[in-house]
Amino acid sequence: MERILAPLLVFARTVGGPGLFLIAFLDSSFLSLPEINDLLIILMVTQNKSRMIYYASMATLGSVCGCLLLYYLGRRGGRRLLSRFQPRHVERAMDLSKRYGALAIIVPALLPPPAPFKIFVLLAGVTQVPVWTFVTSVTIGRGVRYFGEGILAVLYGEVAFAWLEANGRAVALGMGLAALVGGVAFYVWKSRHRTVSGDTPGSV
Repeated sequence: MERILAPLLVFARTVGGPGLFLIAFLDSSFLSLPEINDLLIILMVTQNKSRMIYYASMATLGSVCGCLLLYYLGRRGGRRLLSRFQPRHVERAMDLSKRYGALAIIVPALLPPPAPFKIFVLLAGVTQVPVWTFVTSVTIGRGVRYFGEGILAVLYGEVAFAWLEANGRAVALGMGLAALVGGVAFYVWKSRHRTVSGDTPGSV
């Protein structure tokens, strides 16, 4: 893995945005490169703060494209791929996906390693979650994560990575909880709105 990782890091830091796209794409599809993209965003934004939006956008886009590849593999034959995971993890992820829908993609996308994410991506394909719902969910999760890291890098420089290593899980869990609460609140509001609309005189 180190033979693969070292050239990728050099390439990413040399070419900038396209390198971030490639690392994010590989991490979200074929390979597992935990925290590499997070570190690169902080280092590259620290060196060129005016390009924070560009760097975070390229990382988010690369992750979305990599997840889309895994999603379509899930749609074509993902149950075989799911056999690589422990059955209890698959059952747990399936239960969360059925219960929370898009939030079961957004929250894991926010969390740092070793939180599972690819299993939810595959499940989205297997259960045929609408593609635009899937893309929107991954974009929100990864976008909040990478733009958040970019903002920290602008404010605190390379020190941001050490801070994230110490506090990143708590921050991500807090954001995930906020997303979950917000999603549940929206679902409750939408359900009540439908009920009220259905009770309106003259409605069909």
